[in-house]
Amino acid sequence: MFNYYLQLGLRSLRRNPVLTALMVLGIALGIAASMTTLTVMHLMGSDPIPWKSDKLHYVQLDNWSADEPFDEDGSPPDQVTYRDATALMEAGKADRQAAMFKLSLAVQPENPEVKPFQSLGRVTWSDFFAMFEPPFAFGGPWDRGQDAEHARVVVLGRELNERLFGGQNSVGRTVRMGANDYTVVGVLGEWTLRSKYYDLTNGAFNEPDQFFIPMTTGIDLKQRASGNNQCFRSPGDGWDSYLASDCVWLQMWVQLDTPARLAEYKDFLDSYVNEQKKLGRFERPLNNRLPNVTEWMANQRVVPRDVEVQTGLAFAFLLVCLVNTIGLLLAKFTRKSGEIGLRRALGASRRDVFTQFLVESGVVGLSGGIVGLGLTGLGLIAVRALYPNYRTVAQLDWTMIAVTVVLAIISAVLAGLYPTWRACRVQPATQLKM
Repeated sequence: MFNYYLQLGLRSLRRNPVLTALMVLGIALGIAASMTTLTVMHLMGSDPIPWKSDKLHYVQLDNWSADEPFDEDGSPPDQVTYRDATALMEAGKADRQAAMFKLSLAVQPENPEVKPFQSLGRVTWSDFFAMFEPPFAFGGPWDRGQDAEHARVVVLGRELNERLFGGQNSVGRTVRMGANDYTVVGVLGEWTLRSKYYDLTNGAFNEPDQFFIPMTTGIDLKQRASGNNQCFRSPGDGWDSYLASDCVWLQMWVQLDTPARLAEYKDFLDSYVNEQKKLGRFERPLNNRLPNVTEWMANQRVVPRDVEVQTGLAFAFLLVCLVNTIGLLLAKFTRKSGEIGLRRALGASRRDVFTQFLVESGVVGLSGGIVGLGLTGLGLIAVRALYPNYRTVAQLDWTMIAVTVVLAIISAVLAGLYPTWRACRVQPATQLKM
């Protein structure tokens, strides 16, 4: 019976091509506007590493001034000092741990015909690679021994390796960055992150890092961070004063594999801060935090408020389109009163008529969903053109494709409820007299 109603619905759509086109276009526009913004919002806030996001925790310590909180809501600083990061790394209480900061260096290619260029990278510890699991195309990460040796080694990103070595295996080759030479130990493969969640402080959708060097080496070479650097009092003069200051400029992550390990690490942090209080630091009340990946993303509002507002407005536009579709369906079904009366007179029940017209509404929705899918693709292309940083989140995946089609069908069926109910109220006797 469903197939029969489906055939009736398709024939009905072909009999009124203009009216059908208006309904399909209305639904398609509403679906495209809502799904374009919903896709961006959905991918922005999606878990970037679901298989271990509950094991990776961001370290927050409240070393800020006693005179005022770091944030109005009482949150501790979103970065830590070099002094605290070093102490936590040396303690080694987590299953894995990595402090890090953003660095910009001038890269000097071997080819004299290629001009030096600036590249963004990361200074970190060897555990970074095991924690965040970037794929390697050649070689691998440096090890803890090389951390301790302050080795001048580097892991290159795929794009930088392509630019310097044409994408060939460059392990063992030398790269000159700044005024120093680094030996390549590994080259990353394609590492597409929807958000650069390990460094939200410097922008969740910024360009991917193109090189990684050991923290011990970066500090030896007095490399200044290129990211956020916040101080509530002057750090003093000189590199050593800066390192010993209460300025916050490093991100710190730990991996804790079980809830018991998380509880132990919280106790360790409390003990560490209490010891620092005895030395005259950490004047504010104890306020250590260890949010996991998804909690940290929510805390840092990876999904901006304006994206949420745009999504709300887009769904409001879809509602307007559906109201318009209700009017068109009402006009369409009213014109079929004679046909309905004849069907009722031949024995069709109101339920049969209701099902038939509801299926017809669903066919309109399916058509609108298919057209809307194409328009959503165009909308996402426009988003990528206007906001280059959003290129990783302005992408349709299979989940959103399915949601687009299903939402279009459900919307059209809902829009068709009232016109269908009106169609079922047609009295056969009245229509047959006419």
